[in-house]
Amino acid sequence: MAIEKVVSEETKKNAIDLLVTMVVDELAEEMSVPPEELLSEFIASNTGKLLYDETSKLWWSGPSDLAEMYKKEIAGN
Repeated sequence: MAIEKVVSEETKKNAIDLLVTMVVDELAEEMSVPPEELLSEFIASNTGKLLYDETSKLWWSGPSDLAEMYKKEIAGN
């Protein structure tokens, strides 16, 4: 895709970090867990690891999709 050639590595990393913040905030509110507690759990999860793997292109997904993916992961589905 053409857009991929224009997006710098720094921009990708910033986008991923912003997505993580948005996902963790959404999940923390839903799960009634402090965001600072959930952050390390999310980053250590398969979803978090896959998100930081830029080749997965998961960072193109929206925060709600990523939150659902994480919830399925922790539910064992």
